[in-house]
Amino acid sequence: MHKLLIVDDDIELCELLSAYLSGEGFDVTLVHNGLDGVETIRNQKFDLIVLDVMMPEKNGFDVLREVGHFNRTPILMLTAKGDELDRIIGLEMGADDYLSKPCNPRELVARVRSIIRRNEAVPEAIKQQINKLSQTEDSVLTIADVCINGSTRVIKVNQQPLELTATEFEIIYLLLKNAGKLVTREDICEQCLGRKLMSYDRSIDMHISHLRKKLGYEQHQEERIKTIRGIGYQYVAL
Repeated sequence: MHKLLIVDDDIELCELLSAYLSGEGFDVTLVHNGLDGVETIRNQKFDLIVLDVMMPEKNGFDVLREVGHFNRTPILMLTAKGDELDRIIGLEMGADDYLSKPCNPRELVARVRSIIRRNEAVPEAIKQQINKLSQTEDSVLTIADVCINGSTRVIKVNQQPLELTATEFEIIYLLLKNAGKLVTREDICEQCLGRKLMSYDRSIDMHISHLRKKLGYEQHQEERIKTIRGIGYQYVAL
């Protein structure tokens, strides 16, 4: 049974989501303010954290910033409907995905399962590679100064390791495997986030923006990831 933590000051919504998620087989813990949220995350282990942005004492961004120093549990942010700035900030700070409030419980379950699947795929991939060394070699890509290993989930730029979220790693790995080719936003969303691309969904764009900042420019001071307006992205093969 996967353990979830919901940090949200809306008690009625929390109880509704808890009842639905419990019925779907999740073990749910509820916390109603940011201070208790940080303490709970520090002292207990969860498979995923659902974190509201607007809360008393410590808001969701404060919690995300503080727990980022010691927590690697994937986080799904709950943002106000239509508040794009909150979504952008949350994704740039390392959240794995977002969902607008009020949210549909069925969609929340789908997002939670998708994120957990991606996160659990990491150790499983490593276990499989232990018995398939040739596969390990195939999973290593080197393009100019970037080296990425799909098995160990390690990426280095100029031999320096980068710290990426699980979602960021999936996106850059997909782009590098298709270096020089167009990868559509739909393909990125389905293969890396595990869901269909929705209208006005900016999550992919924000993850790409975050990746660009972490990767930096290539040796000729050009962007590594090129935007194909309205369609998708391309990793520039050097």
